[in-house]
Amino acid sequence: MTTKLGFTKMDIQEFETWITSLKVARTILTVQQHHTYNPAYAQFKGNNHFELQKGMKDYHINHNGWADIGQHFTTFPDGTILTGRSLEKSPACITGQNANAICIEHLGNFDTGKDNMTIEQRDTIVRMTAKLCTRFSLPVNTNSVVYHHWFDLSSGQRNNGSKNNKSCPGTAFFGGNKVSDCQDKFLPLVSIITQPTAQLTGQIIKYAMVTADTLNIRTQPDANSPKVTDRAAVTLGAVLRVYEEKNGWYRISTSQQQWVAAKYTVDAKLATVSTNTLNVRSGPGTSFDKSGAFAKGQELFTVEQQNNWSRIAMDNKWVSNVFLDFK
Repeated sequence: MTTKLGFTKMDIQEFETWITSLKVARTILTVQQHHTYNPAYAQFKGNNHFELQKGMKDYHINHNGWADIGQHFTTFPDGTILTGRSLEKSPACITGQNANAICIEHLGNFDTGKDNMTIEQRDTIVRMTAKLCTRFSLPVNTNSVVYHHWFDLSSGQRNNGSKNNKSCPGTAFFGGNKVSDCQDKFLPLVSIITQPTAQLTGQIIKYAMVTADTLNIRTQPDANSPKVTDRAAVTLGAVLRVYEEKNGWYRISTSQQQWVAAKYTVDAKLATVSTNTLNVRSGPGTSFDKSGAFAKGQELFTVEQQNNWSRIAMDNKWVSNVFLDFK
């Protein structure tokens, strides 16, 4: 592993070891697949990983106005991986779909007739996706592993590529960018090497969303205890898994004494969409404007209830409870 310009480069074996031991407070529900389009293979010289990653970060900050590079990881044609944005922060990759997601950018243009993906990068993408599904207890399906192409560019509504969509991660990405392509040609490769998820040593009693800009994690349930040293503080909008509640504090680790102050959170509920298309509204009722839609099987966190409607996490977006299965 090599660190330079604020990024860490590793091969897939190093990544698999690293992600297994990494502590992540933010709850992950999806893994996004993207291609960079530009830079593409022509810009990769075999030794300029860090420079290309820095170039993407600079573009995202200076041109897009983002706080950081958009993606959490980038894969390269030689099979290596570079870290990007902290996993404790949501990515900036798919409009309206970034909460609770991990974003992977694959360097290259994988539209038909463009870059021919190398065997090394192909192997890394499959193994990396499998490891993330294992690490975050995600089922290997098209609700947990998603392509950018499936979401409307303006609204973020999932329409499976029917209107106003990018080709990303490419029309030739593992045989195509359609949902059926993912199901038939990509996910079977991932499933073969996905390991059974280890049983958690503690039971989740609730979920909580962070309402402070930064929330420190402490070694005991009180404000005078030291901050933990082996993981970063959690940030605004992160949804945490709570394993114990004590004196106004939440324990967010299954096996260690790692606590956050409950007063800087609000309760969150995990739900799955139970209808084919669930409209999203700007307020709690059908009289409010439609602002998007979720597809059947998608998971989301809600943080407020009004008249049998629920508000989605940090957004002023509402969905009807009638079409949600709460967990």
